[in-house]
Amino acid sequence: MLTLEAILLGLIMGVFYGLMAFGLTLIFGILKVVYFAHGESFMIGAFTYSLLALWLGVPLWLAIPSAILVGGLVGVVVERLLIRPLYEKFGDWQAMRDEYAIIVTFGLSLFLVNLANQVFGPYPFRGPELTDVARFELGPMIIGGHRAVAGAVGVVVLGAAYLFIQHSFWGKQIRAVAQNRFGASIAGIDTRMVSMLVFALAGGLAALSGALLAPLFLATPDVGVLPALKSFVIVVLGGMGSPIGSLIGGLILGVLESLGALYISYTYRDTFAFVILILVLLLRPQGLFGERAREV
Repeated sequence: MLTLEAILLGLIMGVFYGLMAFGLTLIFGILKVVYFAHGESFMIGAFTYSLLALWLGVPLWLAIPSAILVGGLVGVVVERLLIRPLYEKFGDWQAMRDEYAIIVTFGLSLFLVNLANQVFGPYPFRGPELTDVARFELGPMIIGGHRAVAGAVGVVVLGAAYLFIQHSFWGKQIRAVAQNRFGASIAGIDTRMVSMLVFALAGGLAALSGALLAPLFLATPDVGVLPALKSFVIVVLGGMGSPIGSLIGGLILGVLESLGALYISYTYRDTFAFVILILVLLLRPQGLFGERAREV
């Protein structure tokens, strides 16, 4: 029964990873940009949720959407002020050198971490749990109340995000731009608006992940570093630019971490992701759905 419980906990953790990786893979699919400040959207969501709920007494059902909104707005500002000038300067996003985006987003990551450290200090904030129920019992398996509710919220949002990408008007435009940005612009699609929308979506999903995990991992200036690194692993595992790959990759990583912590050592739990990264790069560099993502 410990194995089943570990798998269930791993799947729930994989949902949070999926929220991070889903937006990151969309950014890469649209602009081919490696967005190093993605973890700071996680941090912003954690702080927004914790501070609104603790300091201002905002109801939890309002604090969660507020965290998503703030994360989305930060994504819009980053795209408009930092990313868009890079490819508009060269007249075409294909002419933009990857090194510039890497340096800019890495610098942004350092700036936001240090800004949060100056504003809030190094002291952790613990957001309130989403439910007063201490635990849920599923037969012989026991799961914490907040973890179960937060996982359910994550599943609903991830499902909605996937349906949005697959079936909505804007989702079809996002997929068109990801396939061929120049062709999409000829067809009348506003590629700049699509880029801004993708950054807003990515920032909102990462902020939601941070808000949901704030009661478990606490809100600190550097809380987004490790989730960001793991989201990069998931993007490589699932296939660069593949949304469905990011979802499945997140679940796989969550389960493998949980089982590894149970049967090997909890001390090395966070190292399993990087072992997976090395194996994927050696055995299947395109990831699980890499080829498929290029064809869609």
